Order: sequence, then C-alpha cells, then structure tokens
Amino acid sequence: MIDLDELEPRRARRRGYRGLMPDNTQVSPFWLAGRPATGDGEIVVTHPYDGRVIGAASVPTDAQVEEAVAAAHAVRAEAAALPLHVRAEALAHVARRLAERSEEIARLITGENGKPLLWARGEVGRAISVFRFAAEETRRWSGHAQRLDTDPAAAGRLAYVSRVPHGPVLAVTPFNFPLNLTAHKVAPAIAVGAPVVVKPAPATPLSALVLGEILAETELPAGMVSVLPVPNDRAAGLVDDPRLPVVSFTGSGPVGWMIKERVPRKHVTLELGGNAAAVVCADADLDHAAARIGLFSNYQAGQSCIAVQRVYVAREVYDAFTPRLVAAVEGLVTGDPWDDATQVGPLISAEAAERVQAWVDEAAAAGAEVLTGGTRDGAAYAPTVLADVPAGAKVACEEVFGPVLLVQPFDGLDEAFALVNDSRYGLQAGVFTRSLDVAFRAHRELEVGGVIIGDVPSYRADQMPYGGVKESGIGREGLRSAMEDYTYEKVMVLTGLAL
Repeated sequence: MIDLDELEPRRARRRGYRGLMPDNTQVSPFWLAGRPATGDGEIVVTHPYDGRVIGAASVPTDAQVEEAVAAAHAVRAEAAALPLHVRAEALAHVARRLAERSEEIARLITGENGKPLLWARGEVGRAISVFRFAAEETRRWSGHAQRLDTDPAAAGRLAYVSRVPHGPVLAVTPFNFPLNLTAHKVAPAIAVGAPVVVKPAPATPLSALVLGEILAETELPAGMVSVLPVPNDRAAGLVDDPRLPVVSFTGSGPVGWMIKERVPRKHVTLELGGNAAAVVCADADLDHAAARIGLFSNYQAGQSCIAVQRVYVAREVYDAFTPRLVAAVEGLVTGDPWDDATQVGPLISAEAAERVQAWVDEAAAAGAEVLTGGTRDGAAYAPTVLADVPAGAKVACEEVFGPVLLVQPFDGLDEAFALVNDSRYGLQAGVFTRSLDVAFRAHRELEVGGVIIGDVPSYRADQMPYGGVKESGIGREGLRSAMEDYTYEKVMVLTGLAL
C-alpha cells in the first residue's frame, strides 16, 4: 500500500486551520478516552472528486494524546477482566448502530475518500459484519483444559490454558477503507479486552470519528477507546510509547517495516499491500473471468491492496480473453462518485493520479502497449489495460494502487505460478480454473497468504484469516485470527487432582 503522506495533497486546504475553511464547516471532535474533545487545530477534509470541503476534524494537543495513552494504560486490567457478555453487547451495539446510520456513514465515506457510493455502502455493510462477527466470537472466546497425566511424572495435574491481551493496541489505519479497516483493528481489541488507541489517516479521519461516537454509547469503561486524528509526523511518539505494546499498522511497506525495526520488542502486525495476480487457465469461463478481473482491478479506483494488477492468461486462450477483458474494462461506469451507477471514481488526490500516470508513461516508453485508458483528469485516472509490459517496470513489480492492470500470456502452470511468485509481495492470488488438481496445486505452490479459486484475488470474507507473506506484511486479520494475534497463551497448572 502506498505511503499516506505521498497520497495527501500538499495544498494547505487538507491540513489547514479554521481560517482556510468555509465559516459553516462542522469541526468533528475527536474521542479521548470515550468522551468528545477538541484540540488546538483542525484537519480540513476535502472531496477528491471536486475539491470541496467535506468537514474537519479537531486535532488533539500533545497533552491530550498523553492523556489518552495514559487512560488506555490505566484501564488495561479492568478491560481484560470485562465479562464476555459486556464486550459482546458493546460490539453488537456498534453493529446495530452502524446499520441504523448506514446511508449517512456511506455518504461520509464517499465524501472524504471519493469512492463511489456503490463501494461506500458495501464498506459499511462489511463493517457491520465485522462487529457482528466479533460479538459472536467474543461469546465463544474461552480457555481450554489439558490433562497432563499422559506422563507418569504429571499424575494428578491439569493445565488450564487461556489467552490474555498483550496490552493496549495502537491501531494505525489507512485512507482506502476508512471505516472497515478501522473496524478490523478495533473490534478484535474490544473482543479480547484490550484498550485501543486509533490513529486514522489524516486524509480520511471522519469515518473513524463516527465509529468513536458510536463506541462512546456503549458500557465500555472510560479509557478503553480513543480516536486521535493526529498528523502522520506526530505518529512516532505513539509508536514508541511503551504503554502501547501492540502496534497494528495498515499502510505503506517502508513505513511498516520502519515501525517494526523501530520497536522490535513490541508485538507488531503489518498489512502492507501487494501487486495481486490473477491466473486465467485454459479451462476457465473467459466471460466470467474477464468481467470479474475488469471490475476488481478498478474498484475503489484500484486503491485496494488486493485489487487485480497482474493478469496471466494461458496462451491458447490469450487472444480470445484479452478483447473480453478490454471490453469489460471499457464498459465500467466512471465519473461522479455520488451517482449510484458509478463504479470507478477518483483516486484520493490529484497527486496520486499523477503518480499512476507517470508509472504508466514509464511502461509505455519502455515498450508496453496501452490497450485502453492511460489518461488522467485531475484526481481521476481512466481504467487502464497494458500489454507487453517489461518485467522491470513499476506497474509490474511495485504496487500501482490505481486502476491499472497488465495482461500477459503464459505457457503451462509452471510458468504461470513462477510469474505470480516473482514478486516481493504475497498477499492474495486468484486462479480461474475448473480443476481441483490445479486448485490444490495453486494452494500448495503460490507464495501468498490466500488463494482464491474461480475468482479474483480481491475477494475477502471479513471473518477469514487475511494477511500476506514476504513484503506484504506479518500477522493476520479476520476476527478470530486478529483476536489470537492480540493475545498470548497463559497457562495455569492445577496439582493433586483426581482425574
């Protein structure tokens, strides 16, 4: 995933102060230990499609950040001791309230992020599921007993094994899914009884602040949740603070690995993006594959860690598949994200679109053929298909994080899987095939965290383990997986029992 700082406009209007905003702009408070608060400045949020001001978020002072961290540290024992029914009901309440306010929140996401309402509504629906799944997993969260008298020396002994939180969680969230990726960090923290301090992306803080508002309606103890929209250049203090022993980060690779190196004694989980590949085998339904790849290379304007970027097609069907793919891409509805029919909207900023344009131009100059797209209009970039892309081009080996895909033929599965694995990243891959043998071989051989058979790598069920290998990160999201990631096993041995 691309660095947030790189994608934020360098104009003052996004990080401006009150004097740069319209007089009627509402400034949202942040959430300090469960209560609303205001600081000494504001982040101004503008709509990527037309630049108009959407709202603003109050920025906490250093003293207020310290107060939030101190509160999380102070409440950690109380949070860990919360009865499961209290945690589960708080999570269920959030799911209900998100559902009640779903259209309002979807429009807020579209406003600050620029994604079409189609996808914003889907994001709210997924966040509802995340909190519902978390409530369900919380009620199943339990220790287990293990008899130790399998060895004569342990006669009469029984181990009780439970999982307990490492401690308060620092959740650093990105702009591309400002609600759902925040939910994926906050919900499992509450489920295991861990306080959480959220630092949302400066480009899109408003969705996280609404989530903080809803969480404040619950019976969770004060101090358990704070949402602090601080600029990225103030994040280092939160990362370094020993009172936040868990750091869960979604964002750019260089920043993520820097965090890991900076705090080697902390428990750090990283979701760092990728350049997801789809393999189209000769036995695939070509129309289905083209439609799915065309859409999910460009959904969210390609600003998804698992958006399709590399497409490898069996040579015997390449000439039949490629026109289908181009037609599918050209058939997407682009434009105003407020239009219910729009499928592809703008990127987060004009600077982001300029970077994508530069990468495509670089590939074209090196010999790539632009089959469709390749043009920019402000923050919008036309859905683009490239062929004959040199292996060393950025669009082939880096994460584009824009509506661009490349298509290339392969001869045999050995070559196809080698092409997929020839990447620094390894998040998910898709394989379009009807063969179970190929499916299990792909699962066995592809160096990724997830293999999606019969569909794009962009598929994610929010309850399943989700994460990558290589430079795509460490750790797993997905409710149960994240709950385990935020905790460690603790053993109690009972002695002298008649078992």
